[in-house]
Amino acid sequence: MDMQQIMKQAKQMQDRMKEMQGQLGHMEVTGEAGGGLVKVLMSCKRDLKKIEIAPELMLPDERETLEDLIVAAINMAGQNAEGKMAEETQKMMQEFGLPANFELPDF
Repeated sequence: MDMQQIMKQAKQMQDRMKEMQGQLGHMEVTGEAGGGLVKVLMSCKRDLKKIEIAPELMLPDERETLEDLIVAAINMAGQNAEGKMAEETQKMMQEFGLPANFELPDF
């Protein structure tokens, strides 16, 4: 493979990565805490879409627990988003026959 072909393939990969990032903005992941008492929905770009809270947590003396569970659920959804992004990146790298740790050059 000559340098021109390598650069062409790198540009194709970069274009595909931009396309994938756009698609990830439409993919959603969830996170839960407290055995499902708090659930969050966010995009893979970490835009928070929805929070569901079980009615039994809406009591004044459960406020601190509720706050902790919301944070935990958001963090879990964020981790799930990172996992989904890594999964999609792996797929793209396989399409180009590259190892998972390959880094695209900046253009």
